[in-house]
Amino acid sequence: MTAQEVQADSDARRSAVVVGGGLAGITAALGLADAGLSVTLLEGRPRLGGLAFSFRRGDLTVDNGQHVYLRCCTAYRWFLDRVDGAALAPLQDRLDVPVLDVAAPSPRLGRLRRAGLPVPLHLARSLATYPHLSLAERAKVGRAALALKALDLADPALDDEDFGSWLARHGQSARAVEALWDLVGIATLNAVAGDSSLGLAAMVFKTGLLSEPGAADIGWARVPLGDLHDRLARLALDKAGVRTELRAKVAGLSRTEAGGWRVRTDGEELAADTVVLAVPQREAHELLPDGALDAKDQLLEIGTAPILNLHVIYDRKVLRQPFFAALGTPVQWVFDRTEASGLSGGGQYLAVSQSVAQNEIETPVAELRERYLPELKRLLPAARGAAVRDFFVTRERTATFAPAPGVGRLRPGPRTRAPGLYLAGAWTDTKWPATMESAVRSGAAAARAALGALGRPHGHLFEEAA
Repeated sequence: MTAQEVQADSDARRSAVVVGGGLAGITAALGLADAGLSVTLLEGRPRLGGLAFSFRRGDLTVDNGQHVYLRCCTAYRWFLDRVDGAALAPLQDRLDVPVLDVAAPSPRLGRLRRAGLPVPLHLARSLATYPHLSLAERAKVGRAALALKALDLADPALDDEDFGSWLARHGQSARAVEALWDLVGIATLNAVAGDSSLGLAAMVFKTGLLSEPGAADIGWARVPLGDLHDRLARLALDKAGVRTELRAKVAGLSRTEAGGWRVRTDGEELAADTVVLAVPQREAHELLPDGALDAKDQLLEIGTAPILNLHVIYDRKVLRQPFFAALGTPVQWVFDRTEASGLSGGGQYLAVSQSVAQNEIETPVAELRERYLPELKRLLPAARGAAVRDFFVTRERTATFAPAPGVGRLRPGPRTRAPGLYLAGAWTDTKWPATMESAVRSGAAAARAALGALGRPHGHLFEEAA
């Protein structure tokens, strides 16, 4: 056997263990397996998908929460293509968000939608006719948008300032923040402007609204999330040759004398050349060996933020739009999930997504029902004569990392100081907030770093510049 054949044979036996079966872990596992590594994916839950999953409730298939993505989410779109799921989560032809304000003397419906014009004219007509702001407020919003577009996202100083202060300095009224900036920011950042890093907020608005005309077009799954992130992802992993183990919680990892890694679960011990930890920051902190990060304890300083989801089953159709956003009410965003859930019998299933839910995440279901059902009647006249068949709640207490000022310097990249050990997760330094996009980007970055260290090609992976 020649030296080249010996090296090729050795490379062929390279092995990797990916810890965590959310979008970050699935992406990393696929990327490593597609490059020829022998990959084992370990997930402690009985399913894949992380915090974007589905479960059964009687005859319904329920998503734990409403998840959307934008056309600018190129990594998540890559992921959907990779698992053959793009057709099941289509994008709008053009951005169109109905916004209903019930705090006005009479309810008013406005729309945020784009025209077929270049940036920033693509939103000019919509802003000029947006009824939830005065003429003066609309003009100031336009000037603030231009100032936001001029910010340099590479400037680390942006991470130290909060978005609310920046908006105030640029003439934004409390009403403008509520009716426009927070309308978008709460849904994408899971924080109000005053609690958000200017760097992250600027990234969201510059990329989503001020980069390409169609960047903010919204996409969402027309099937249960589990079909995409569990069933189709599992098929893709199987086809790529990944060994996937569910209910396999990792108890620890350590270096071997040969310089590799040993990963211990409750049931077995695995040896690997490469390990990717695609788990939440606190779990990563527990598993990381001493010295793997310069400041490992900084991971514990990355805060978390909850999301509350209310699920309402009516006996009849009460909403004709696929979704809407609301002002003047505690209700934030409402989506029609009837078809995706498999609901039959002529009723309608609405999912109410409540970000920034710190004050309600532990509120009893009965109290939430008493608070929100009347609000839905205010918003939807057809609901006033409808019977509620079911009302239940899902709570994600640590749904996202908190995008507070200063969080940017706490987020580590994919590489650690320990050879062969990498990090992934939406909380790592992707420059994006905690979204499905950030999760996929992190998994691709970890796989790219690992393959680079092994001298393996990685052109098959999502590239950030794509």
